[in-house]
Order: sequence, then C-alpha cells, then structure tokens
Amino acid sequence: MKNIFRNLVKYWYFVVLIFALLIVQAFCDLSLPDYTSGLIDVGISNSGIEHAVPEKITAGGFKGVEAFLNEEEKADWGKAFTYDESSGFYALSSTDSGDWEELDNEFAKVIAIVYMMTSQQGSQTAGMDFSSFGEMDMSAFDPSMMTSEQLAQFQAVQAVLSEMGVDITSPTLLLDIRGVFEEQLGTLGDSIITSMAKQFAREQYELCGVDIQEMQTDYLWRTGGKMLIMALIMASVAIIVGFLASKTAAGVGRDLRHKVFTKVIGFSSAELDKFSTASLITRSTNDVQQIQLVTVMLLRMVLYAPILAAGGIINISRYESGMSWIIVLAIGLVLCLIAVLFFVAMPKFKIMQTLVDKVNLVAREILTGIPVIRAFGRERREEQRFDGANNDLTKIMLFTNRIMSVMMPTLMLIMNGVSVLIIWTAAQKIDEGLLEVGAMTAFINYSMIIIMSFLMITMISIMLPRAGVAADRIQEVLDTEMTIVDKKDAVTAAPENAAIRFDHVSFRYPDGEENVLSDIDFTAEPGKTTAIIGSTGCGKSTLVKLIPRFFDATEGVISIGGNDVRDMSIDTLRAQIGYVPQKAILFSGDINSNIAYGAPNASEDDIKKAAEIAQALEFINEKENGFDSAISQGGTNVSGGQKQRLSIARAIARDPKVYIFDDSFSALDFKTDTALRKALSEKTKDAAVIIVAQRVSTILNADQIIVLEDGKMIGKGTHRQLVEECEEYKQIAQSQLSEAEFERSITAKEGE
Repeated sequence: MKNIFRNLVKYWYFVVLIFALLIVQAFCDLSLPDYTSGLIDVGISNSGIEHAVPEKITAGGFKGVEAFLNEEEKADWGKAFTYDESSGFYALSSTDSGDWEELDNEFAKVIAIVYMMTSQQGSQTAGMDFSSFGEMDMSAFDPSMMTSEQLAQFQAVQAVLSEMGVDITSPTLLLDIRGVFEEQLGTLGDSIITSMAKQFAREQYELCGVDIQEMQTDYLWRTGGKMLIMALIMASVAIIVGFLASKTAAGVGRDLRHKVFTKVIGFSSAELDKFSTASLITRSTNDVQQIQLVTVMLLRMVLYAPILAAGGIINISRYESGMSWIIVLAIGLVLCLIAVLFFVAMPKFKIMQTLVDKVNLVAREILTGIPVIRAFGRERREEQRFDGANNDLTKIMLFTNRIMSVMMPTLMLIMNGVSVLIIWTAAQKIDEGLLEVGAMTAFINYSMIIIMSFLMITMISIMLPRAGVAADRIQEVLDTEMTIVDKKDAVTAAPENAAIRFDHVSFRYPDGEENVLSDIDFTAEPGKTTAIIGSTGCGKSTLVKLIPRFFDATEGVISIGGNDVRDMSIDTLRAQIGYVPQKAILFSGDINSNIAYGAPNASEDDIKKAAEIAQALEFINEKENGFDSAISQGGTNVSGGQKQRLSIARAIARDPKVYIFDDSFSALDFKTDTALRKALSEKTKDAAVIIVAQRVSTILNADQIIVLEDGKMIGKGTHRQLVEECEEYKQIAQSQLSEAEFERSITAKEGE
C-alpha cells in the first residue's frame, strides 16, 4: 500500500489544501443535522424561541422566577434585566449570544420549575402566585388576621405543599419547593427542561405583546437560509476538491506512465525478457489507471471519511440520549464486514491483474498473427484460446463483483436496522419526556453520517487492494536494476576508428544454464566487411546484439576503436552504430520521418541519398506523395522488401562508423540485393560492416566470414579459404549455389 501513498508526496501541497477544504465541507455537513433539529424543536415545537431566558418578561414573571433563586442567583438575575418604565416590562441588558447562553445555563431549570408550578394545566399549584411567599415569614403568620378568602387560599396552598413534603413554616420555603421540583426534573433530559423553560418564555412574550408567529417565521427563514448557505458552501467545496483530486490523480498517472516508459526504454533485452511485452503494456495502462482511480477516491473519500466520522461522534456525544451503544454496535458490524471483505478479496486482486496480463498477451498474439491464423485455418482454435483466458479473468471478476453485491445490501441492512433501532429506542425516551423529536432526528442523521463514513472506507477497502497490487507491479518495474548502465567515469568521446574486436567473448543469458556463445575471437576492421553465417539458432543475432550492448558479454571483452564497450557511455556507443534488425520495424508517420529517425538533423539530400543507396528511391517515387507518403503502424502498408530497404536507408542516413545488418537482405531479390551491396560498398568504405546472413550469395565478397555452429566459431576467413578449410561452410555453399555458381565463386575469388 505504501507504493500508492508515495506517489502523492510530490503533490503534498494539493493534499494539504484538499484536507483543509474537506474540514470546511465536514463542518457544513455536520451542521445540517443541528439546524434540522433546531427547525423541529425550536422552530416548530417552541415557536422559534431559541432561549430559555426571555428577552422581555413581565414584572410578575420576573418576580416569580426571582422568588425561587438563592441570594447569588438573585444578584445575577437582577443584573441580567433592566426595567423599562414606559412599558412596565423587564428587558435583557445584553442579547449577546455568549451572555445569553450563560443565562440559559444558569436559570433554565428554575424557569422550568416556575412553568411546571404555575402554568401547566391540571397542576395542583397552577395559577398560584408564589412571589408573595418569598416576602412573608410563614412561621410568624397568624391565620386569625386573614379574611375568609385569604384563609381559604392559604389552606389550599398549605395542603398542596404538605402533600409535596414541604414544611410551609420553613423560612426557606420556596427554596425547599424548588428542591422538590428539581428532584422531579432530574429524571428528564436537558432538552426537555429547556423546552419547558421556553414555554414559560413564550407566555411572557405573549404577555409583553410580542408577535410569536412573526418570531417563528423569522427563525424558520433564518435557519433555512443558514442551511442553504451551508449547502452551497458544501457544493462549492465538493467541486473544488473534486477538481483538485482529479488534477492530482491525473498528475500521478502522468508521472507513473512517464517513469515506467522511461524505465522500460532503458531496459536491456535481459530486463525485457523478464517482463513480457503484454505485462509491461498492462502495467503502463491498466495498472496506472487503477492507481489514478483510487487516488481520486483516497483524496475525495478516504480523507473525508475520518473527518466526518470524528465530527459525527463528537456531535452525537452532545446529545445525552443514552443511545451511544447503538452507534458502537453499528461501527462494530461495519468493521467486521470490512475485515471479512478485505481478507477474502485481497488475494483475488493479485490473480486478477495477472489474468489481465494473460488476456492482453493472448489478444496481442492473435491480432499480430491474424494472417498466419487465417492461412492455417486456426481461427476457431485461437477463439477457444482467447475464451479460455477471458473466462478465467471473468470468473475472478465475477467473484469480486459478487462480494461487492453482497456488501452493499449488507451495509444498507445495517444502516436501516440502526435507524429502526434508534427510532424504537428514542420513541420510548420521547414518551418518558427524556428526548425531543428534533434531537432524535439529529441523532439519526449523525448516526447515518458516521455509518456512511465507514461505508466510504469500506468501498475504498475493496478497491485499495487491487490498486495496491497494481502499485506493487509498477514499483517492481521501477525497482528493477538495469544490467546495461553507464559507468560513473564512462567514456563520452567518440573512438578514433571503428575497429571492432571480440576478444575471447562468451555469453550466457541471465536465466540460462549454458553459454549461447563461447570463445568468440575476431576483429572487424574499418573499411572491410565481416560476415557471420551459420545454421538457425547458432547465435548469429545474439553475437551482433553484444556490440550495441543489448546484452553484456559474460566473459571476454568487446571493444570499438580500442575502447571496451562497457567503458563507453551508451549514448556514445550507439551513436557510432547503424543497426538494421532482423525484423524490419517502421514507425507510424511518413517515409521521410522513418529514414531520418536516427538522424533528426539529416537534410533532404541526405535522406534522398540514403534511400537511393538502399534501392528504395524507385518505389518511393512511384508513390503519389513521395517521401511524404504515410507509413501505417508497423509499416503494414508496405511490402517486406520495401520495409527492409527503408530500414537500411535509416541506418545509412545516420552515417555511422559501424554498420550492423542482421539478416537484413533476406526479403530482397538477387538483383536488388546485388545493386544495394554495390552502392553500399561505396558508402561504407571507411566504416566497419558486419553482416549476418543466411544466403551465401550475400556474403561471397566479404573480406572476412565467421562461421558459427552451436555458438562456437568453427571457421574464419574468406569464401575461398572457408571452402577449402571449413567443411560445414562448404556444405552450406554447395546447398545454396548451383555447381556452376559454386565453381565460379571460387574461380572469381582466386582471380582477384
């Protein structure tokens, strides 16, 4: 997994910015349930009254609350209000939200007690004015001094208070009453107590002539406006975060493709053999795409989910609902589901990527070999082979998709089950007066937020293993040590001459047990042609690939101009070589760009001259656009012979010191072959030329012929010398030439 995160180091500033924006988004997201709760509990249930302490209160209400306060509280209560003589009401001295909240915390319970005692219909104490009791000494009170009406009220109050267990003769009568009611309120939640206090405030507002309906409407519009602003901020932040996450992921994908491509371009044939071409293509495309996709999700969801979950847990803890165990249960179930999915799915993703490689390999082989497949009527067999690879991949993908299909219903079951459990539990608490409807709604919303956060993590937990496998596969390519590299003090100066020396060279492939070449010893001098011939698989192509360091010799030394090729910088070495591979390769573009591929600065005359030497000028001129004629991918719109001639022209245009032709004349007819070699001899008179050939006619006039068999030199010399001294070469010559041609070749050589 670390390979995924290391790709983000370069874009740390984007990650930090996204994290900050996600905090803003989470704040808005987590504020909405509180506003929803406020709309229900404040806007609807309490008519838009936000505070337990009313902004305006009648003199009777002011003194009624004051009667139940201790001395310290009375001082704070008196400071909080200012008497308005013109209206005869008391008004808050400060409506600052912080000060108002402090007053709510200090007096909400007392106000609720007053409301319970004086305002609730059916209460034994409803309608009683307790403010006068605070000013009377009941222990010294003489009932005989009362009128009959006063005595009746006194006796009624005395009876009620006696039932409550309060001694009416106590000097702290009202504080004792307050204590009794506080015990009753102790079974209720803070939200219920606050709601009761707000009902007292509502009555006071109505007595003071405040329009409650207008107050409610203002609150609903104000809260709805805040919710709308929060939603707009969330949408804006989501768009910005989505843009930044996509930009970061695209940058990561671009960087990985560049790194992989650059690395692969520097691979020698040994490293290319380690990774199949199909696998390298998959790693550069599908694997990078997986990382790019999961990077977006990491920045958009994985960063957001913990912030949202933590915020949801903090907010839900503010509600003293006694239902926190439901959240713990839900999180536990989700984590168990994640763990099961992770350990079941993880091994399958590695298999999946390997099978993607296999499908690409089979598809690439079939598409490349369509002419051969059709020629031999093997379409059905190849269809079956592709179906086999495709079905294997399909089975694994179906397995992982089934996991996803099980995951979503299970998570929805957990979420809906949690909602039902919350509603069932909250209904009992609402019935007992311990919870308000708005608080229950907020609790459900926060619960869903927390569970959705874990749902996000669950979704990414399915994708992350596959992306982790993809990242490991890419890192495997990037961490591969290249065997063909420049030394620290590599020679960068071009050699003075192009003499190529093989000094007892042997070579074994990295995973091979035996040498492919053994004790190869010869010199290819400038101005002379060295030909290499032998049976198929004897190591001819491998030998010439050692010169440009496609491989490094296992034993011995290969030098150019006296410099060990391993001591020369790769760029310097290959700049001296014009290489024509055994399989002619052209690139999409036009004829001009293909010939100038190795010599970007070549002039039009140089390109035309190279084409003329390669005997390609005739068929180029026949084309409507000449050198500007298009070449399709792989050169499929030109014949094999034309493709070889363009490849030869490409090497000639570079004007190198060393020419290597790896069986590059096999598709040419004898006339073209003869004309090309004659024109080439003039061009290469100062260069070392090495020709790998199957046809003896191509190398009859070579200055030196090397005969290989099973990777060993069994002959070295001119054509005549080898006919006389090397039986294997003589047999090759006799098998390819008629008796007259064979005799003539010896005679012509002797005559020189």
